[in-house]
Amino acid sequence: MFISPAFAQAEAAVSQTGSSTGMILQLILIFAVFYIFLIRPQQKRIKQHEAMVAAVKKGDTVITGGGIYAKVVDASDPVDLTVEIAQGVQVKVNRGTIRDVVLPEDKKSVPAKTKPANTNKKSK
Repeated sequence: MFISPAFAQAEAAVSQTGSSTGMILQLILIFAVFYIFLIRPQQKRIKQHEAMVAAVKKGDTVITGGGIYAKVVDASDPVDLTVEIAQGVQVKVNRGTIRDVVLPEDKKSVPAKTKPANTNKKSK
C-alpha cells in the first residue's frame, strides 16, 4: 500500500527524460524553420548585393543609400567610389553605401498615356 520514496523518484526521472527529448526535437525543428525561411534568404541577398557592388564600373549609374542618383567617375579604389551627383560636383562614397545599380533601360522615361480631350464627339 505504501510506495517507497526511491521508487517514486525513479518514476519521475523516467517521465522527465521522455519530455526533454521531445522538447529538444521541437527546438531543433524551430531552428531549422528559422534557418530555411529567414537566415538563408538573407544571406543570399547579402551575397548578391556584395557581387553587384563589386561589379560597379566607371560610367554606371548608381543609387546611394541616401537615395541620390549618381554616375560613377572613378571605380579604381576597392573601398571608395568617386561619383558625380551633378555636373561638376564629384563626391567620394563608400562602396557599402551603394544601394542599387540603375540599368540603362530603367532610366528611360516612359511618356504618360493620355487620351484626347474630346473622344465622344460625333463627326458630321
